[in-house]
Amino acid sequence: MKIVGRWKWWWRQRSRWFSGSEIECCTNWRLFLSSITPSFLPSLLLSDEMLSMPKAPFLLVGLLEALAAATGMAAGAILSGASIPILSQTFLVWQILLSFIFLGRRYRVNQLLGCFLVAIGVIITVASGSSGHSLKDAGIFWSILMIISFLLQAADTVLKEIIFKNAAERLKGGSVDLFVVNSYGSAFQALFICILLPFLSKLWGIPFIQLPNYLRDGAACFLNIGTLSNGCDGAPLLPILFILVNMGYNISLLHLLKISSAVVSCLASTFSVPISVYVFTLPLPYLGVASSLPAGFVVGAIILVMGLLIYAWTPKVTSSGGSSSSSTTS
Repeated sequence: MKIVGRWKWWWRQRSRWFSGSEIECCTNWRLFLSSITPSFLPSLLLSDEMLSMPKAPFLLVGLLEALAAATGMAAGAILSGASIPILSQTFLVWQILLSFIFLGRRYRVNQLLGCFLVAIGVIITVASGSSGHSLKDAGIFWSILMIISFLLQAADTVLKEIIFKNAAERLKGGSVDLFVVNSYGSAFQALFICILLPFLSKLWGIPFIQLPNYLRDGAACFLNIGTLSNGCDGAPLLPILFILVNMGYNISLLHLLKISSAVVSCLASTFSVPISVYVFTLPLPYLGVASSLPAGFVVGAIILVMGLLIYAWTPKVTSSGGSSSSSTTS
């Protein structure tokens, strides 16, 4: 089985596991997170100032995350496995543009070149193992919808960076806990997912009147019970493991966003693409016969690493020009 085939199997299997049940599981889990925040106030050392922060930014975070998840799931179920990582490179472009507009951040030439090389490296790594017609076969609508999804995700991360910066000023040099940002954002995301269910069902091609049956079938697949569990291989262990790993991954990126910037967090996440490609070559359960690495894997990975090093490289500046570099990001 080719790597692209394995990637596509994973996306389709993920959609089948979480179809319907994702709404229930995601909503319940996010409401649980938001409800226990005050209960763990002493143990998490959360201050009243943290919990009394303005909720409007978190409301917008929840809306952006809900729309990004909805559009991403709809497009991801149609697009091929190879086209998704390629389209995801627009995420980095959106972040640079949004941080330039809303944060007033200026980037050095080496940073822009590094971002460009990272995107090229990912595209070479993934496209070398595809047929070359994956984007054309899926149709322009679903490709644009996926790009919109990454625009919403980029806006979400830039907004979180703004929240962290404003919190540092509001808390007089302190910082807001990651749990506060994640909990409030998750609560509002669950709220908007419920509100947008009629729109989401139409986007997913499901009549709204059939949505209860869809939720029931999705829960049966997630739990791997009943006669509707055919094709739900690995459930419920694999989807639960996916949720746990995904939570750890997102929390790590959120922490990196807090201590650096949205663009740095995005660059770090792109390094997972060649790692994922390599993992798909291993003889893992449920994935069939192990496949070989695509021809351009090594070249793409080298270009990606070079891009990261060029972005991180800080040119020496003279003492007289030190103040001129304060407006750039590291």
